[in-house]
Amino acid sequence: MLKNVAVALVDGVAPFEFGIFCEVFGIDRSEQGLPVYDFAVCAAEEGPLVMADVGFTVAPAHGLERLEEADLICLPADRKAPVREYPEPFLDALRRAVGRGARVLSVCSGAFVLGAAGLLDGRRCTTHWMHAPALVHRYPAARVDPDVLYVDEGPVITAAGTASGIDACLHVVRQEHGAEVANTIARRMVVPPHRDGGQAQFIQRPLPRTGCDTVGGVIGWMARHLDEEITVERLAERAHMSRPSPAASSRRRGRLPTSGCCASGCCWHRSCWSPPTTRWTRSPAAAGSAPRRPCGTTSCGPWAPPRTPSAAPSAAPARWPDVRRRPVIAHDLTFAAGVSGRGGPVVV
Repeated sequence: MLKNVAVALVDGVAPFEFGIFCEVFGIDRSEQGLPVYDFAVCAAEEGPLVMADVGFTVAPAHGLERLEEADLICLPADRKAPVREYPEPFLDALRRAVGRGARVLSVCSGAFVLGAAGLLDGRRCTTHWMHAPALVHRYPAARVDPDVLYVDEGPVITAAGTASGIDACLHVVRQEHGAEVANTIARRMVVPPHRDGGQAQFIQRPLPRTGCDTVGGVIGWMARHLDEEITVERLAERAHMSRPSPAASSRRRGRLPTSGCCASGCCWHRSCWSPPTTRWTRSPAAAGSAPRRPCGTTSCGPWAPPRTPSAAPSAAPARWPDVRRRPVIAHDLTFAAGVSGRGGPVVV
């Protein structure tokens, strides 16, 4: 059971990542029935003051000796990490802690400390995506994964940049005390108790420009979710558009409907796939006295435009060309809010 937590600071510590450890493990929330940790801040280097990277100093109350009793040692980001060297006594203290069963948790560039101590050799780990190439170059024995928010490799836990440290800390709390405690702490911090995904969603990538405001946001969402199954129904829902009709779905699959008034593929009625601004009626020669269908037609067969009283009847009823040769009428791309059923369909 996790009871004793220590944060080790070096010169140039990042205050946000340092504050994450203080917020998760250093605050007394016993009034809510949450665990209280024996929390301490330690100086990993000699000297009473530790300079933060934004210009203020921290005066830790403990030195390296405090790490000997910690169950969890936390390592915040260090802005000088990719190029600096760490004191050997500090690295020895980390090795001894892992050897006796304690856990170490780094955030962002704090992973360089673990690499210098040899604790990343042969282990999967992560860091901020900006520092991943430098971590690979400096510690080639480490198995760096730049696409995840955090990695739990037994006694060694590494988190990616900045806010992913919250995810890693809540993960440790969830392991030690259960999901209910972790969820309560997350609620106090006003953060989600768990985030899906990885760092790839935060790396800037140029997206193709589109001149269509209607589906531009959907196209960008598709580019960010290429690893998922994307159906027409999901796209229609995200675009706030109507879902595809059975007839449109059949056309997309390369076949026509097999039942109903559209079975032969000649129906252009509005409720099937016809342009709603055009009204087509059955020619008198073909209609006869056949009963009318629910959509307002009789049965599939020849179709002709409505005739005026002065128009002379043609010798043979006109038949609309095979619908499979016409442009696809994409009812699933018409707006659900008002356009579908009032305006014309979108031709793609």
